[in-house]
Amino acid sequence: MPLVYKRIVKFFVFLGITSLLFWLVYRNQNWSEAEKILKEDVDYTWIWVAIGMGLLSHLCRALRWQLLTRSMGYNIRLANSFMGVMIGYLANIALPRMGEFTRCGVVSKYERVPFSKLFGTVVAERVFDLGILVALTLVVVFTQFKQIGIFLEDNREVEEKIVSFFHSSWFFVFAVGLVLALYIVWRLLRKTSFHERLRNFWQGMKEGLLTVKRVKHKWLFVFYSLFIWLMYYLMFYVCFFCFEFTSDLGALIALTIFVLSSYGMVMPAQGGIGSWHAMVIAALLVYLPHTPGIENMCRTFALLTHGTMTLLYIVVGAFCLLIMPLYNTKSLKKQE
Repeated sequence: MPLVYKRIVKFFVFLGITSLLFWLVYRNQNWSEAEKILKEDVDYTWIWVAIGMGLLSHLCRALRWQLLTRSMGYNIRLANSFMGVMIGYLANIALPRMGEFTRCGVVSKYERVPFSKLFGTVVAERVFDLGILVALTLVVVFTQFKQIGIFLEDNREVEEKIVSFFHSSWFFVFAVGLVLALYIVWRLLRKTSFHERLRNFWQGMKEGLLTVKRVKHKWLFVFYSLFIWLMYYLMFYVCFFCFEFTSDLGALIALTIFVLSSYGMVMPAQGGIGSWHAMVIAALLVYLPHTPGIENMCRTFALLTHGTMTLLYIVVGAFCLLIMPLYNTKSLKKQE
């Protein structure tokens, strides 16, 4: 099958997954009530604050990428680094994980840096970002045990279902079946080209980490990484102040829901649509279990917050996609 057809098939497969997830989350949504909340009960000042923080995080990501490429002897322009990052986010809305390839492709074209080397730096970023996410997850786990216990006490039926599952024969069957399935898949993949691709991926991760080791200003790299995640978190947290029912939840609860929502972005759904919403709504229901009409309000909160981020990626990403060829044409003329 030609590559273009494969991409079309992938697009529609992921679109189907995304549509199904979104439908499952919002099938019982009262849309007239959601419209009323969005018109009358939202303080949109905080949305603009969130957008500003989002742009700061993306600018910082561009600066961090520029720092990594300098360690390999390439000095990419900040404008191209930023536009590449935003075009990558735009591509992720079309196809999950396509953003990394697109970002490296457009910058490689205009900065004349080998694609493989740029991709190695992106892998390095991902490894470092994963480390930060794991650290945040541990913070959340150790600080939220009490709240999980309170939720299970208030929802005995949930606790009983969890306990009965782990004590049932079905759990044993599921565990054994999962181990056998993973073993069979591993044995089959060893004989395919996918196994070689997986080995190359791990090799790329090692090379990416070596790129970080070669960075001259390591503390600046760490600062950029922490600042990116701080802005991500604050971009999410300030949206709590848009709604009265979330405004008093606090920074630690916001961190917990933010971490869970980050895992929602890992799902094979375009732009995290559906999976991100599901994680945020489920987490909010843990902290606000007895609030009247809470499910509709939580769904509306997730819709607005995710919609803000997605709209930012679409508008700025599309603008960068249009302006990047013009910017680089003018730059080349000046050099000549």
